[in-house]
Amino acid sequence: MKEFLIYLVIANALTFIIYGIDKLKAKEHWWRISEFTLLLLAVVGGSIGAWLGMKVWHRYLSFSKYLRASSISCTISIVPR
Repeated sequence: MKEFLIYLVIANALTFIIYGIDKLKAKEHWWRISEFTLLLLAVVGGSIGAWLGMKVWHRYLSFSKYLRASSISCTISIVPR
């Protein structure tokens, strides 16, 4: 269980940072990180980091897509190990 919590902390921190990198790339008109990649990060455990990244970095994805991805992530997170 401890390892799973460590995994979630790392996944959320990484997701938050990647949302920030995407925002930097947008400002500099560089090649962006795909929406699929950002949503995939939310699904594999980074849903809180994705939500914070959307709020802090003002990275707006389709909210319905994010809601589905975070719902899947939360469901996976609460399944007993």
